[in-house]
Amino acid sequence: MIDRNSIAAAERLIRPYVRHTPMLSAEGRDFGAAFGPVQFKLEFLQHTGSFKARGAFANMLTRTIPSAGVVAASGGNHGAAVAFAAQRLGVKAAIFVPAIASQAKIDRIRGYGADLVVGGDRYPEALAASIAYAERTGAMQVHAYDQPETMLGQGTVALELEQDAPHTDTVLVACGGGGLIGGMAAWCEGRVRVVSVEPELAPTLNMALAAGRPVDAPNGGIAADSLAPKQIGELMFPIAQRHIAASVLVTDEAIQAAQQSLWDGLRVVAEPGGAAAFAALLSGRYVPAPNERVSVLLCGANTTAVRFGA
Repeated sequence: MIDRNSIAAAERLIRPYVRHTPMLSAEGRDFGAAFGPVQFKLEFLQHTGSFKARGAFANMLTRTIPSAGVVAASGGNHGAAVAFAAQRLGVKAAIFVPAIASQAKIDRIRGYGADLVVGGDRYPEALAASIAYAERTGAMQVHAYDQPETMLGQGTVALELEQDAPHTDTVLVACGGGGLIGGMAAWCEGRVRVVSVEPELAPTLNMALAAGRPVDAPNGGIAADSLAPKQIGELMFPIAQRHIAASVLVTDEAIQAAQQSLWDGLRVVAEPGGAAAFAALLSGRYVPAPNERVSVLLCGANTTAVRFGA
């Protein structure tokens, strides 16, 4: 079951291995915008630079790992998280990523000592290669989103947010395969409005909600390495239908503007997928009601967009 009790149990299990990431308060004027106060959940400060470490540890601490180790397919962030968790736990890891994976993410995976294979144009090709590897070697597959343990780990983000910002009315969350937003929505159970934000060029959940089932979606745009699976996860979809209040789409230009505004206003560096939720607020695709208390999840920062030394 992916529910509050099981998410709370996962949080107790992974607590020694992950960071309780902080909240940061800001206002629209910090970004030259008209919206009011907003709280940011700084999940990009998590180990490996994204929320994915939570699901990786939840998998490895609750499942029996064979001698062949673990294998994962990823646009980059999940692969880095699985490689990091495997290193911490003394487990062999093989990671498959597509050619669109950013260099920052590839470097992280290699830095954690995993066997890395780069091939195929998009995530589905990497997933197919990882499945073949698991069948050939007996390695345990750690799915990036469509796995109960993954969703339970990601749901702990909402548990922390509830502890640190208990008066939140609405939380904006970027959606790729749906493991993060599905886990968070399962924790919130409608008590907090969970709003999905996706790129217009990768409207995976948006199309599934319109069709009433997961369907193939386009998988392009600047956040394609983190927010562009072929289909939304089967496990999260019923949760989305029950507990996700709205689905919002943003342009690539809005995502880039959000990245720039986060840097200019807060000196926060976010990758495109990590800034997508804020893009909905900054661009006006999501307009809060008067006095609505909004939190925004900044979920990843694995980018080489900022160069230091100057």
